[in-house]
Amino acid sequence: MIGGVSDNNVWYVDSKASNHMTSHGEWFRDVKDLKTPGFVETSDDITHPITQIGKVPLSMQDGQTKYLKDVLHVPTITKKLVSIGQMVEQGLQVTFNPNGCFVEDMKNQGKLIAKGERSGRMFTLDVNMPEVNSMLFTHGKGVGDTGIWHKRVGHVTL
Repeated sequence: MIGGVSDNNVWYVDSKASNHMTSHGEWFRDVKDLKTPGFVETSDDITHPITQIGKVPLSMQDGQTKYLKDVLHVPTITKKLVSIGQMVEQGLQVTFNPNGCFVEDMKNQGKLIAKGERSGRMFTLDVNMPEVNSMLFTHGKGVGDTGIWHKRVGHVTL
């Protein structure tokens, strides 16, 4: 938990990440297999295989569902990363200040679509995973109870 928010909703805003990436393959839409194997190397010099690429739906703070495009599925990473460079390529502006980070849609007159928290020197975006959350609420469970949901549908949890 970060600031009382489920880790499932926390994406780290990373200026060094060349791509958006997550280990949560169940969140992907319009998934494509890679023609040639790819890898991501983390700061601890561990190489992680990329298995697929696709888009991930996020419920933004303006109430709309947006898609992170070209997200890498990297099953062995532990954090969800949002690439600043990729957001800029997608027409978004990301600004930082002592109060947090702010994502504005430059294609929509600079409308604020997401706000993130500052935790020390790290910035996170708190976005909702609309399809994951609706599945959990359908079964009467809280948003943070994803382990039970995965067990119910037969996913392996580590």
